[in-house]
Amino acid sequence: MSITVPEEGLLARAARFSPPRRYLPVLGTFALFIGMFGVGGIRYEGFADPQVFLTLLLDNAFLIVLAVGMTFVILTGGIDLSVGSNVALSTLIAARTLELGWPVVAVIGVVLLAGTLLGTAMGLLIHYFDIQPFIATLAGMFLARGLCYLISVDSIPIKDETFSAIAFGSITLPGGYYLGWTAVFALVIVAVAAYVLSSTRFGRTVYALGGSEPSALLMGLPVAATKVGVYAISGLCAALGGLLFALYTLSGYSLHAVGMELDAIAAVVIGGTLLTGGRGFVIGSLLGVLVLGTIQTFISFDGTLSSWWTRITIGVLVLVFVVAQRVLTRR
Repeated sequence: MSITVPEEGLLARAARFSPPRRYLPVLGTFALFIGMFGVGGIRYEGFADPQVFLTLLLDNAFLIVLAVGMTFVILTGGIDLSVGSNVALSTLIAARTLELGWPVVAVIGVVLLAGTLLGTAMGLLIHYFDIQPFIATLAGMFLARGLCYLISVDSIPIKDETFSAIAFGSITLPGGYYLGWTAVFALVIVAVAAYVLSSTRFGRTVYALGGSEPSALLMGLPVAATKVGVYAISGLCAALGGLLFALYTLSGYSLHAVGMELDAIAAVVIGGTLLTGGRGFVIGSLLGVLVLGTIQTFISFDGTLSSWWTRITIGVLVLVFVVAQRVLTRR
């Protein structure tokens, strides 16, 4: 006589499920974002409207792209302080060349080339001259900001019709909601970066380099090309972010994006990427940007809070996530 063993129920399996440890920081950031949005929806009328979330993506599209490039750098255990100045330089190059009558395609090409060359130069200094990333990128930050002042000390408006059409363009979603083209572009960049990190040899080398550079060298991995490459990617993403910021403000200005590099670093840390490198995900950085944007949305809906509360809250969150990282890595 055979004995039939009853199948384990779905709820029982779900109760015993434990996600892989490497996903816990990202899940924590996701839970924080959902919780903040839920509290906002309860407290403020209209906060939970889907269009608020879509506008959040639009308003932070440039920071999302910036955080993507910063994720590559931090995964290797490095840092890039030049991205904010690179954004400002990109907006000024775009504004000045458009003012001179250059075609839009040429403008975009020059901006992307300049940003990538700056990132590549810093990567070469860091690897071949063994300069600390903090020092090399600090020099890059001052260089890019100085070049901004050489181009113009005044704000240059962007009046090009193509730029304006892209800036105000959007796609219509079911229900009458809309999503700006810049937000769509930022999400595409996130998807491409996630694929590169998870499914290519370059991406696997980035993680290996952040885990242990000597071990990566012993395994015969292309450490030099990868280290220079991540800074080139960061420079490229900063240039792309600069173009998106130029579309957002329709101007180029030497004081654009002051301190934006710190926002990008904060978003990556809040998104669960270890500052020591080797562990993290691009999707976590996206969630980190959304958390920062939600804090600003809270302040806008409240109407009585000072904008400095944004910085205070971000500081507290970064401190909490850094401490949590130390606890998890020690365990």
